[in-house]
Amino acid sequence: MAYFQLTTSVRTLNRLQQIVRVLARHGFGHIVERINLGRYLPLGKILRSAKSEAEAAPTVSLGKRLAAVCSELGPTFVKFAQTISTRADLAPEDILRELRKLQDHVPPFDTETARAVIESEIGESPTQCFASFDAEPFASGSIGQVYHAQTKNGDNVVVKVKRPGIEDILLQDLHILKWMAGAAEQWIPELARLRPVQIVEEFELLLKQEVDYVSEASATARFEEAFEDVAHVHIPHVHWNLTSSSVLTLGQVRGESFEAILQGGHDEIDRKLLGKRLVEMYVKQFFDMRLFHADPHPGNFLISPPSRIGLIDFGQVGTISDEMTGQLVIMVVAMIYREPQIFVDVLYDLNAIESDTNQKALVRDLRRLLDKYHGLPLKRMNLLTIFTEIATVIRQHNVTLPNELVMVLKTLITIGGVSLRLDPELDLVAELSPKVRKLVAGRFSPKKIVRTTGVTMWHLFSILRSAPAQLRAMLRRLGTGKWQVNIRHENLDRLINELDRSSNRLSFSVVIAAIIVGSSVVVSTDTEFPVLGIDIQWFGVAGYLIAGLLGIRLLWAIYRSGRLS
Repeated sequence: MAYFQLTTSVRTLNRLQQIVRVLARHGFGHIVERINLGRYLPLGKILRSAKSEAEAAPTVSLGKRLAAVCSELGPTFVKFAQTISTRADLAPEDILRELRKLQDHVPPFDTETARAVIESEIGESPTQCFASFDAEPFASGSIGQVYHAQTKNGDNVVVKVKRPGIEDILLQDLHILKWMAGAAEQWIPELARLRPVQIVEEFELLLKQEVDYVSEASATARFEEAFEDVAHVHIPHVHWNLTSSSVLTLGQVRGESFEAILQGGHDEIDRKLLGKRLVEMYVKQFFDMRLFHADPHPGNFLISPPSRIGLIDFGQVGTISDEMTGQLVIMVVAMIYREPQIFVDVLYDLNAIESDTNQKALVRDLRRLLDKYHGLPLKRMNLLTIFTEIATVIRQHNVTLPNELVMVLKTLITIGGVSLRLDPELDLVAELSPKVRKLVAGRFSPKKIVRTTGVTMWHLFSILRSAPAQLRAMLRRLGTGKWQVNIRHENLDRLINELDRSSNRLSFSVVIAAIIVGSSVVVSTDTEFPVLGIDIQWFGVAGYLIAGLLGIRLLWAIYRSGRLS
């Protein structure tokens, strides 16, 4: 399969050289070589990187080296690592733990620049469109920074301003990431099973969603509309007249840090009711809205007494299709009733299981895991640990979950774990059961069966209706001798490139040999035959010099390819 082509602009090549240097310096020279990145790195760097790799590999863990690489390469790679850190199905926990430590360490840009962005996007300066606007941001990240302000109507708001030029940086890095993912998928079998191209494409969608403030504003407005009748949930209001793709103005949400509530000591907070309402809020998102807040860390919840929840930062939201909802319900029911075979069947339907996966062994290991926790009270369970153990089992059997499902499970597990910290007696199964029963009943209701049968019959009728014409066209091509069979070998491209490179080097060697032979004949002649006033023997000497330079150039090319021996 031909992978994503790399645009070889000067900026892209310079950035790629930087990536190669960082990878090699932190002990990933073998990756550089296997995906043929070494040609972008000068010889001196290769030698120093090889020494660095030999010194670093035995003393620094893989997770720390990966985190160091991403931290050094900047915002795009840091966010990519943060995304991967939630995927327990992709890497062991020790690696994910190091990636979770990564934070955006980007200093804030000048407020005057932020004011210029607002004026360019909104059409008015901050002094014209706001009654007050803070001189310094109260939060800063790799994509933008946030200010407190007040509108002309007296509403307290927060204003997010995108960092100038950040989109160009992100798009360039995404371009290189997609190319590297394609190369890794093609040339590194142990990484190919993780589907790196699919992972990068899903990351690209998330990042483009996060960097587009109109998308975040739209999601915020949808949540505000969905919860407008729920008094104990506060969603910030979008000020559309002060919002654009680079500026986002939202109503201010006040409340206590959720992390502080979890630590205890706030007697005015009804922890039991808060835990129940938190679960109810996400049940509504999952099963009614089919849209959910996908970044449920404590910093995005602000709590007001006795149990009012403020939900902020809708840069990452996930959607759940009807099909995914049904499959998720079946998986949950299968795990509750200890039916791992049904769980595996759903994974197969999701195209998550590779052809070489031993399904019987996968079912056996899942059953052992379920038996381990059978009968354990829910309050004694650590949902995140259980999820990690399940993810470890499926990863060992070459199963890669779809990102949509991972986001749902991660969010569900996180909210469940936080709710149990608030109220250890909370019965999550009881909270989920009504919705699950309703969905299961809906999937097997007569109306649903009739509709599904009707759609299936329509597809079958379409196939039968078009089959005679397609068969006739196929027979005509056979009769005229125009029938073609196309065969493509997925690894043939590299073989062709290597053959082409080898033939070029061989031709180059023949030319060098011919120059040497010709020069020897010229030098060894006894006849003085001046050409342009120069003795002909000197042309032989010049031929030796040219052949020597060409030979050095050939040796240099072979050495840089890493195939000198």
